[in-house]
Order: sequence, then C-alpha cells, then structure tokens
Amino acid sequence: MITSTRGQTAPFIAMDVLAEAGRLEAGGADVVHMEVGEPAFGAPRAARRALAGADAAGETLGYTSGLGTPALRQAIAALYRRRHGLELDPERVVVTAGSSAGFVLSFLALFDAGQRVALADPGYPAYRNILGALGLQAVRLPATLETRYQPTPEMLDAAAAHGPVAGLLVASPANPTGTMLDRAAQVGLIEACRRHGSVLIADEIYHGITYGADAVSALELTDDVIVINSFSKYYAMTGWRIGWMVVPRALVRPVQNLAQNLFICAPHPAQVAALGALSEEGEAEAAGHLADYRANRAGLTGALTELGFREIAPADGAFYAYARLPEGWTDSRAFCTRLLQEHHVAATPGLDFDPERGGETVRLSYAQSPARIAEGIARLRALIAAGP
Repeated sequence: MITSTRGQTAPFIAMDVLAEAGRLEAGGADVVHMEVGEPAFGAPRAARRALAGADAAGETLGYTSGLGTPALRQAIAALYRRRHGLELDPERVVVTAGSSAGFVLSFLALFDAGQRVALADPGYPAYRNILGALGLQAVRLPATLETRYQPTPEMLDAAAAHGPVAGLLVASPANPTGTMLDRAAQVGLIEACRRHGSVLIADEIYHGITYGADAVSALELTDDVIVINSFSKYYAMTGWRIGWMVVPRALVRPVQNLAQNLFICAPHPAQVAALGALSEEGEAEAAGHLADYRANRAGLTGALTELGFREIAPADGAFYAYARLPEGWTDSRAFCTRLLQEHHVAATPGLDFDPERGGETVRLSYAQSPARIAEGIARLRALIAAGP
C-alpha cells in the first residue's frame, strides 16, 4: 500500500515504552511506570460526580459547539482570574480534545505548509512530529543546561538568519525538563517574536504543578499569543481527552471552523467532568497532589545525584527528572531497555526529546504515588549497581 510522507511520522517513544510495559504486565510483571506523565490519582471526585449526575438526569450529552459548552468556557476564564488576576473574555476560550487537538488546530490556523516553526530541544516529541505530519518544518533550537533547557531570543535570532520563522513554541514548565520561563525571559521572547514576525504559542499544560515561584502565563504579558492547556496533568484527567486554548479574538472563528470539521467538538461527557474539576472541591483535590509530587521530586533528584547522573535539569515544575546517564553508560535506549526488562521500571530514553543529543539522557516521571516512586528508585539503584 502506498503511504504519504506524512504517514512516516516518527514514533512517540514514551508511548512505545508504555506499550511494552503493558505486555510485561499482561504476563504478570509488576512494572513501575516512570515513562509517561500520567498522574496516579485519577480525575477529581467532583469531576466524576458531575458526569454521574448528568447521566442520572438523563442528559444525552450529544454534540456541543465546536468551541465547547458556554459553562465550561466561562469556568476556564474564571480560572485565569483566580490564578493570574486576568479578566479573560470566555469567547476567546476554545475547548479541545486534549492539548494535542489544540496543537493541531493552532498549527493549521496559523501556518501554511512549508513554513518554519521554532522550538527548543530537548522538548516534547509530539510538537515536532505534529509539525512534520502537517507539512511544516520544525526548527530545533539547541537549548542547554546553561539556558535551563529553554529557548532564548538569541537562538531565535540565529534561526531567523537562515530564513523566516513563522512561529515559536515554548513550554513552561517544560517537558521533559520541568524548567520554567520567568517573566523577564518571556518578555524577551515576546519581543524577539515581534522583531521576526513570529507567532508565539505557549504550552502551559503543567501550570499549577510548581515547586517555588508560580508559573507566569504568557497571557499576563500579551494578548498576541496562543495559549494551550489541558485537564490532563494538574487535574489528573489524561484519558478524558479534554483541554483548551486561549486565542486572540481574530482567530476564534478560523479555529472554530477547523474544529467543527476535524473533531466536531470535544467529548461532551469530558466537558461535563471538566466543569466539575473546576469546582472548589475539584480544585482542592487537585492541589492536594502537589505534596506527593514535591516529595517524589526530592527523593528522585537526590537518588539521581547519589547514583552519578549528570546535568540534572532544575525541575521548577511538572513531574519529570531529565538527566545525563552516569559515567560508563552511553546508550539511553539500551539503558531503558535493561531497566524495563531486568528490573521492571519503565523510563523514556532522551532520544524521544532530543533526537540528536539525547543518546545519553533519560527522562523519569515521578507522577506516581510516593510508594511506587520509592520502589522505582530502589530498582534503579540495582541496575546502576550491576553496571553497564
């Protein structure tokens, strides 16, 4: 069968690791999942009750507007008032089938095939893979520990010297590193985008999961930005596939047209549950998970340092540890294979996040319960003790 070049999209390695871990579990293995950013807690009770209540009331939960239900859009706008002190017009909120749909809609609404979009390496692999599938060029900016694995205005300047850059995608907190852009850094990137005529897209999916300063939303600094977020991480609703975008007013109708044709709407049951998650009770439950993440972060970071891992990213937020392997370990894919097959801990090789420089790096998620992360650390020690 003939396939398109778009059909040759690179694999999402973390999901391949998850699938292999599932096969081991089907055979009776006890696998510690540190490969994907999936919170162990599940959706807030208020979210599940909201959906159960809609079912009990006989609601059919059919199609909604391609932009989402008015009630959910208003509740998301209210979230920005609570978190950031912003008076956000709910008409600028677009409810999506997870953040993934938000990226597809953003890229299609903003860019034509062949245009160049910049993003930092290491970074979330779906960014560049979606861009490639849509016929866009991902311009990978080689971020380092010295830049906190974040892009800089100088990197964008250098990329623009080789041709127009239509957009810049930033993430704060970032995946896989957990590093954040502070207010000054975001202002610098906004100004750089203006110089080069680049549209800024901000992935804020890990907002709410921070360990020092609160995350700054790009919407606090400019309206000339597309912000993407989701209920997957802070509200632990990964499988519900429900997220949102905030877009400039002029982009609402184009995004709506695309959403209607590509997805019709985000799943209505998930929209009902998301509205419950934004209730006072749902917010309180989600906030309560931060103590576990904080404990996991401290335990895992300390263990990685003790075991000789190098260049450990300073995780300001999210729930990942990203680091270079200890001396003597030179192949992250082989490392992760041994860790899974011999010790039943699933982790993701850095090649998923940086295809050129990730051969000696690994990402470990600490989104599971403290007991499971402690077990994962113990098994990791056993592998390192056995040697390369």
